Amino acid sequence: MPFEKPVVVDCRAHMLGRLASLVAKELLLGQHVVAVRCEELNISGSHVRNKVKFMQFLNKRTATNPKKGPIHYRAPSRMFWRAVRGMLPHKTARGAAALQRLKVFDGVPSPYDKVKRMVVPDALRVLRLKACRRFTVLGKLSSEVGWRHGDLVARLEAKRKIRSEAYYKKKLEQSKALKAATAKVAGEHKELKPTLEKFGLTL
Repeated sequence: MPFEKPVVVDCRAHMLGRLASLVAKELLLGQHVVAVRCEELNISGSHVRNKVKFMQFLNKRTATNPKKGPIHYRAPSRMFWRAVRGMLPHKTARGAAALQRLKVFDGVPSPYDKVKRMVVPDALRVLRLKACRRFTVLGKLSSEVGWRHGDLVARLEAKRKIRSEAYYKKKLEQSKALKAATAKVAGEHKELKPTLEKFGLTL
């Protein structure tokens, strides 16, 4: 099956709406998607402008019982999830199944800290938004409208980056040692090279 392996998307410096539309399409095609670092998503427009728009959105509620909706999510991951949901026919069986294939996270929790993370060029801010245009970081906006875990996520991310750097340095050393050992063996057994190449192998 082509869609068995989930795609892990690093949302850092991506435009929220553009990324949501591309993720929604992949979900409908059957792909499992995991979005990490949602707090670093960007929205075009100044911070003040987007904060005013969100505060106006908070006014939209059910007069008789606000618990019935609309639900105003404050966490960046849930904001992104809601944007994707709006691009899916989520009240049909097909759309509901597609939405089930999406996972969203603030920060990079285990086990996704040890998995290769992708970017989506069609949604990257540096490629889609003019350099002179202002933009809003979703994590900052969320923290100002009721999200209480921004500091915790920042601390955990700082620890993760230290671990990641140590792992990368160790990996480079191992790769360097493997190349040196391979070169040494190849030099000592040159006479075996033609035989091995005959079977599609290399030293």
